[in-house]
Amino acid sequence: MSTLTARVDLPPSARSVPVARHLVREVLRAWRAPQDTGDVALLVTEVVANVVDHVGGDGLLALELEYSDGWLRIAVSDGSAIRPVVGELRGDQPRGRGMQIVDAIADHWGVEDVDDGKRVWFVLAPGQGSGV
Repeated sequence: MSTLTARVDLPPSARSVPVARHLVREVLRAWRAPQDTGDVALLVTEVVANVVDHVGGDGLLALELEYSDGWLRIAVSDGSAIRPVVGELRGDQPRGRGMQIVDAIADHWGVEDVDDGKRVWFVLAPGQGSGV
């Protein structure tokens, strides 16, 4: 099977969160990927929102998708070296659960240093999700 890839650069602003979510859903439909589009959209929302909340700035964030042999890898790069963490869950916090959600749903995830910042990535295995 061939590898399918897509990439889009977005500003690190709140407007980019729904744009990224919509783009990912459309790409997954076009690729006929078996992963649950709701789960994927949720993970993309959390990772992109994390950039918006904690990095912001004038740079760009890069959203990259790769689909190969049923596996889906999504990465979000930004210009900050600050790494996201899975924080301790406290019931009185209205926010701060993003990376916990990623950790709970993704099959694998991690952070890589890149020349001008970092790349947060996650992988989803071929699954029984709703897919297209």
